[in-house]
Amino acid sequence: MPVSVKPARKSTIKGHVEQTIATDPDAVKWHLIMDYLNTHQSASLVRYVVQVEGLDIDLGIKGKSGILQSMKTRTEFLTDPSHRIVFHFTPKHCSWLNQIEMWFGILMQKLLKRGNFLSQADLKTRILDFIDYFNRTMAKPFQWTYKGKALAA
Repeated sequence: MPVSVKPARKSTIKGHVEQTIATDPDAVKWHLIMDYLNTHQSASLVRYVVQVEGLDIDLGIKGKSGILQSMKTRTEFLTDPSHRIVFHFTPKHCSWLNQIEMWFGILMQKLLKRGNFLSQADLKTRILDFIDYFNRTMAKPFQWTYKGKALAA
């Protein structure tokens, strides 16, 4: 079933998900991986999934009842594996699991931190050149060395 998607007016997770789904609206299944930022379980995102799924359900009232009652109830709905759009959330306080965050740190440290760019086109060119250089000379699997830290009582 084709999904009609209007572009979001401002940058939101819902807008990002809408744009992502719009790239292949006929896809059988979408699996989206996100961290536990509270906006990633927003009421507007739940409403969007309901619309795309074509569900005819009462969502309740945000903060009071039903699926919209709390972040927990919204998360349970968004992670339902029977949906076409299924969200998977990384554990809280585990940013080290997010490999792209590590790569963005490298990009920031090696290129952007002290960079001087003449235009957006220059920035884009320099980022693409850095990606090419990184892939040719520095790319290797990340070695996870973190062993954990005992919690103090």
